[in-house]
This record gives sequence, structure tokens and C-alpha cells, in this order.
Amino acid sequence: MPLMSENRFSYISLVREFLTALRLRRDASTHTVRQYALHLFRFFVFLSPGIRSVRECDTPVSSQYLFLDMQTEECINRYERDFPLDITALTRENIERFRLSLHETGISIRTANAYIITIRSFLKFLKKEGYAVLDPTSLELVRAPSRQVSFLTLDEVGRLFSTAEGDDIRSVRDRAILECIYSTGLRVSELVSLDRARVDLARREFAVRGKWKKLRTVYLSPGAVERISRYLDMRDDVFSPLFIRHNFDTKNIKNAHLDDESVRLTRAFITQMVKRYALQANIIKTVSAHTLRHSFATTLLQNGADLRAIQEMLWHASILTTQVYTHVTNPKLREVHERFFSSDGESAH
Repeated sequence: MPLMSENRFSYISLVREFLTALRLRRDASTHTVRQYALHLFRFFVFLSPGIRSVRECDTPVSSQYLFLDMQTEECINRYERDFPLDITALTRENIERFRLSLHETGISIRTANAYIITIRSFLKFLKKEGYAVLDPTSLELVRAPSRQVSFLTLDEVGRLFSTAEGDDIRSVRDRAILECIYSTGLRVSELVSLDRARVDLARREFAVRGKWKKLRTVYLSPGAVERISRYLDMRDDVFSPLFIRHNFDTKNIKNAHLDDESVRLTRAFITQMVKRYALQANIIKTVSAHTLRHSFATTLLQNGADLRAIQEMLWHASILTTQVYTHVTNPKLREVHERFFSSDGESAH
């Protein structure tokens, strides 16, 4: 049921201020800000379905960028006149009904929780700004089932790498990318943002800004350094990105109006590349670039790395997130078990 209002305040402006605060106060990435904007848009569409068909100044508005792209007061006033909402009138019932609608679409509990987290953050911002809104702490998250991560065994990692073996520059690049992710535990977004000048191959390390722009140091394996060095030696361009596309003629770079960002690889490209090589390697698992990050963590754990050290290398805010990797079979646990139980299953005496 829509929360109609007499337009007591500009709720679109408030959303825009909230998104700006995410950037300035929490140093959120553009991707994160757009995700929050999309969550809030879908929530408002639930409250007032007509919003979905809105046209801003006779121009169709993309839902994902609705609260980011409106530029003029005229557009905002027209929008709020046609679809008035009173955020101060929000109730827990409104939000619980929205949560139920999300579950009915088949999305996971974890994804539905992400929407609620966005709404809570928005309400918390409004309270700080002095608006009398629903207490954000009254919105609880649904307990999600224990997270299970997919990872590759050492044999599968070897098979994956071997499929990218080749002498052409694309094969050498792809193998370098696979080695880089596996030896550092990088997220895909972190990988594609890497520039050559930031990577110290001599020291086998570099700094990377991850979620919320936090800075951490990651370390490359000798194999990854070798592959990256070989790839860079084959390049004859002056572009800054560490990994670039190679479907252009280097002799015609200036005429093609290419720059760093136009040749930088995308997250989608990396994701599809890893999937393609996994299929070629006959790996019967759903494999993504993030699977290599999981494999990085499980390899460390299997070889005796401390969970706190893994937390630091993955840059998890909470050790609880890192503990998901303890599902890996640990030989030490078997040794403990064998000390107390005999081979026939009877308790040892």
C-alpha cells in the first residue's frame, strides 16, 4: 500500500544525500553506491508500483540509476508530485511485506538481507539528520543457512592452469590472470583495477584497495610473477592497466582513440574467461573467478595457515566470515580422532 504524502520533504533529495554520504563518509565504491540505489528503488517500487514506469523529463529512467541521474529540481518535483511517498510514515509491516515479496521471487535469504541492510542504513542516516523515522534497529535479518563455498583441489587448479597454456599474448595474459588471482586471493573488482606501476614484481607484492577503499598488501607467488613478467614483456603498448584486451591493432592506437579505461578488462570478461577454462579443464563444478579466491584461502588453511592470517590476507572485516573455510578437511582433526577411536569404531581405551 503506497505511503502517500503531501510532499512534506523531497524524499528523492534525501536518497541522493544518503548516497553522497556513502561516498564521502564511508568511502564506498561506485559499484556499492549503485547497488544501494537499486535496492532503494525496488523498495519504493514496491510501495508505489507506478514508479517503475516513470519518465524523467520525457526521458526513460533506468531503475538502477534513478536516484543518481536526476539532475534538475524540475524533474525531481515532477516525479514526487506524481508519486508522493512519506518516508516518515514507514512501518515495520511495510518492510516485512517487502521482505516477503523478495522471497517470493526466489532470491536467497542472503540477498534479501542485503536489501534490508540498505533500508536500515538509509533509516539510520535519516535519524541522524533529525527525521522521525522507524527505528532501524527494529529490523532484524533472517538467519541464513551456513554458507558453503566451492573451491578447487590442487589437481583441479593444475588442470585449470594448463588449459590456458599457449604462446600467443592472450593465452599468456589469461594464464597470468589465473595465477594472479589464485596466489593473492584478489576479488575480480580488485584485479581489473590494477595498474602496472602499482605492482612490484621484484618484491612480489603490491597494495590494493578493496571494499570501502581499504588498503592492504597482497603477495604474489613466484609462478605468478613469472607469468605476469612474460605477459608484460610481450606488450608493446603504453597503457597503464596491468591486464588489457588485445582485440585492437597497436599500430592504430591513436586513430582508434583508445585510452586506459577503454582497454582495461571488465569484471564480466574475467568471469566468463574463468568459466570457459574450467569447462575446457572438465571441472564438474560451478567455477567463477571468486572460486579461485576461495581456493586461495582453502590452500592456505590446508597447509597450516592461521585463520587470523587468512582473515588479514582476504581482508575480511570479521573472523566469522573467514571461518566458513574451516569446512576443509584438516588432517590434524583426523589425528585427534584416531587417538580416541579405534579403527572398528569403538572408543579407544
